[in-house]
Order: sequence, then structure tokens, then C-alpha cells
Amino acid sequence: MGHRGAAVSGSLRRAGACMAVVAALSTAVPAVAQQPPARQSSAQVDSLRREVARLQARMDSLQARLNAMSGSGAAAKPAADPLAALRAAAASAAGTDTAAPAKPQTPDEFVGRQRMQPQLNPEVTVTGDVFGFENPDQPRMDNLVPREFEVALQSTLDPYSRAKVIFSYHNPGGEIVPFPGPAEEGAGFGLEEGYAQWVSLPGGLGVTVGQFRQRFGTLNRWHAHALPGQMLPLPYMAFFGEEGLAQPGVSVHWLAPVHALGGTYELWGEATAATNETLFGDSRRPSLLGHFNAFWDLSRSTYMEVGFTGLGGRNAATTSAFGTRVGGMDFQLTWRPPQQSHYREATLRGGAVVGRIDAEALVVPKSAFGGFLIGEYRLGPRYLVGARYEYTQNPLDTTQHSWLVAPTLTWWQSEFVRLRAEFDYLHRPTDTLKLFLIQATFAMGPHKHDTY
Repeated sequence: MGHRGAAVSGSLRRAGACMAVVAALSTAVPAVAQQPPARQSSAQVDSLRREVARLQARMDSLQARLNAMSGSGAAAKPAADPLAALRAAAASAAGTDTAAPAKPQTPDEFVGRQRMQPQLNPEVTVTGDVFGFENPDQPRMDNLVPREFEVALQSTLDPYSRAKVIFSYHNPGGEIVPFPGPAEEGAGFGLEEGYAQWVSLPGGLGVTVGQFRQRFGTLNRWHAHALPGQMLPLPYMAFFGEEGLAQPGVSVHWLAPVHALGGTYELWGEATAATNETLFGDSRRPSLLGHFNAFWDLSRSTYMEVGFTGLGGRNAATTSAFGTRVGGMDFQLTWRPPQQSHYREATLRGGAVVGRIDAEALVVPKSAFGGFLIGEYRLGPRYLVGARYEYTQNPLDTTQHSWLVAPTLTWWQSEFVRLRAEFDYLHRPTDTLKLFLIQATFAMGPHKHDTY
């Protein structure tokens, strides 16, 4: 080591000695300061402080000289991490590099934003409705009926619209009808619903165009496999036929931006072609429907829904523009405690229908009335018991009426499979029908049994 290295080494030793002295004096000052007044004097304390300051200045001078001699010109850098130095030495001896290898540069990959083929395919749902029944008046006669199968195609077209098409295959047998008429035609396949919807339009509007089940109450929107009984309520069948009210046209829905009395309020306006044969024959002239619906949360476990509907149109056999008029009211009261929603639930539904059909067979059309009450109670996660009472007059002959009492027991095997035992006691003008049936409904696909 040369003269310069010796000087640096000597300076380092002197700096270390100074630092040791400073440390000792630093601990000594407080110790002296803590001595009782009798054993210390202010002169001693001041002398110690001056000595510490002198040594500190000397140490700073030596540090500056050391930096100048090493050529750094700046404050000395802290020593490297010993562990890191050992790792670097080991890697060098082994001929490896601990640094992560650089990733080879590859050209940027182009990703298209178009929808892939699986995304373009619609969602497919298949539902089935099969039941066996026993009629004491006609034992062992065609008592196993695969009544209806539906194929539903549904797709979101874009962020603003969607479409749904439902085809159904219907096989008659085992149905209950309030007023027997001509025998129903054989099995047939046809379009149940097919429409496009524009949702979330400005102002809370929604538009539906195509053929759809109309918003006359709530249950008319449901398909047969989702109903709380094997068929629509008697008043709906008396006025609209066994399949309910479904016509082609335009429906406009408005969600009102008001919450008076803590409720939610909706309006529907529908203009359709008058194709329902029970109401309008083969008129195909325009018919108009309006529906108002209100929903309230009565408590954390109870809510109520009430709706009012008006429908009018012209029958093919008459000249009166709105000679056929039907009005309706429906409600639903549900109790479902949040802590026990899978085990306890009670639902009470009801409705009333009043109107007249201006048909050719009626010299003076008269208003007919009908009503229904449906209750269900959940016994557990899978079991429900229920009962229905339904009454209606015949719109084509108000002197006739029918009524039905039907208890039910439902078992949900899963959300895709439902089994139901039902006993129908139907009193009609011409006879009394007693029917015991076991109904099985199932769904394959994402949408199951729609109840909206």
C-alpha cells in the first residue's frame, strides 16, 4: 500500500477513535446532567459540551478529507449488502447470472373486437309438460299425456335490444275447460311468441315488437308449465280461450320516475291486431290494451302488487269499433321472511274480470263476471301446498257459470324439475268433472320457468 493508502488508513483510525470518544462523551453528558446539584457545577457541564463540539468538528473535517482523498467528492456511500455480495460471488463462481433473463421481444398481437361465433349463437331452452290423470267417469282412457313442449331461443342483440322466439308443440288431452265446446283439434306445432325488445330507452321506456302474451294481469304472461295450476284461471279461459291472450303488435312499457307512498309504478300501452278468436273472431282490426301496475314493500318480509287492465276492440261480426270490452284487476300479496326465505313463504293471488263480447250470436251483449283466488304456502325448501277457487260466467251466455276447487301439493326436485299432485273439482252447467292428476314439468337451458 502506498503513501496515500497509509494516509487514508491513518485517517480512518483517527476518525474511528474520534467517534468512540464522541459516543462516550455523549453518554457522559446526560449522566453528568443527572448528578445531584451538590456534585456538579455549571462550569463542568459547559466544559464538556465545548469538548464534544470540538471533537464533532474534528470528525467532520476528517470525513471531508477522506472523501477528497478517495476522489468521491460527495458523501460516502453506504457499504453494500454483505448477503448480496456473497450471492454475487457465488453466482460468478458457478458461471450463472442471478438477474432475470430478458424476455425476447415479439411483435404486438392484433386482437379483433368482433363477436365470436359461440357468442352469436342464441341461448336455447327446452321445457316439457307431461302429466298422467285419472277421471272416474272415463277410467283408463288416454290418461298419460305429453301435453306440451316448448323450444325457446333468446339472445341479446346489442346493448340496447334483445329477441326471443318460442315454438311449442301441443298435444290435447286432460285439460279442464269452463264451458265445453267443439272438440279441440289434434296435436299441432306453431309459434307461441316471437318478438324483439328495446330496453333502457330514454325516459324509462321499453318497446316490444312482434307476437307476445299480453299484459292482461300477471298470470296471462306465464306459459302453462309455469302456472300454479294445470291451466289458466277459469275467467281468463272463458274470455280469451284456453291459450290465453297473445296477439301480434307493439307494446310500450314505461317505468314512472315517481315513488309516491313508497311504491314503484309501471304503465303498459299495447296496440295489436285482433286475432284472438274468442274475443274478436277473425277480425284482425286493431285492438288496444292499457295496464297499470303498482308495487309496494310493506315490510322487510312482505310486499304487495296490484294491477288494473282495460282492453277493447272490434269483433268481426259487428260494426261497433270497441263493442268488445274487457276490464280486469289482479293482486299478489307475498310474505317471505329474509332469514327463512328457503323454508317459509306464503303467497296469495287473486283477480277479477268483467266485460262483454259483442259477438254475432248475441242480440244484446251482456257483461259477464269472473274471479279467482290462489294461495300457496311453503312447507320447506322443496314442498308447497296450495289451493285455488275460481268462478266465471259465460260471456256468450251469462245464465251459465262454472266454478272450480283445486288443492295442490308441489315438490321441487330442483329449480329445473317440478312434480305436482292436483285434484280438480269442476262444476259446469252440463256436468261435474272430478280429475286427479300428477304433473311433471322440466326445463333444459338457462331460463327455466319464466314468471314475469
